[in-house]
Amino acid sequence: MSKNVFITATGTDIGKTYISALIVKKMREVGLNCGYFKPVLSGVVEQNGKLIESDCNYVVNTAKIPVEADDCVAYWWKEAVSPHLAAKRAGEDINIEKIKENFAEKQKKYDYLLIEGAGGITCPLRLENGEKYLLKDLIKELSAKIIIVADGGLGTINSIILTVEYAKLNNITIEGIILNNFNPESFMHQDNLKQVEYLTDVKVIATVKKNQTDIKLLKEYFK
Repeated sequence: MSKNVFITATGTDIGKTYISALIVKKMREVGLNCGYFKPVLSGVVEQNGKLIESDCNYVVNTAKIPVEADDCVAYWWKEAVSPHLAAKRAGEDINIEKIKENFAEKQKKYDYLLIEGAGGITCPLRLENGEKYLLKDLIKELSAKIIIVADGGLGTINSIILTVEYAKLNNITIEGIILNNFNPESFMHQDNLKQVEYLTDVKVIATVKKNQTDIKLLKEYFK
């Protein structure tokens, strides 16, 4: 696995957090010092300035990372909306330098770092004063390769191709695709896997069934 891998998806609610937790859990179980970082996070429950229910809490608890959930995120907001809008409604400004500084701090603590994005690869972070700073810009600044999480079912070929082509257009290296909610007994899901690899030249490095508690990555993924 690359030192820094950014988990993105073909859209929102595809299962990025679920897959992120499984990957970090697996990495740590095989003895690799892997950490987790979520640059921006919305839709949280907090108490006295501490996260008590969020994507970060789920990953930290599932992967048994010995840190507080708060330590894994640069910005968080209660409202479950796009980061640029959540920040605006909270009267805040997303400082990219702060995110990069947080990222650099995490790099010192871990040999491997999994970064989880928000929404899809074009999720906006800063749109004020003519600026158009999207998630793909942050991925490039962090020099991270990406793993694309997609649903295993109907419509996934189109959404995966669009995401892959957009990443390639922006010179972002794709480490692989993970198909979530995958049914190995479905002829359609099996064909989706085959055609996605054929049409994109990107390997599906794992398939994950609903409620799966472990992830089996391709052996060559662990380097």
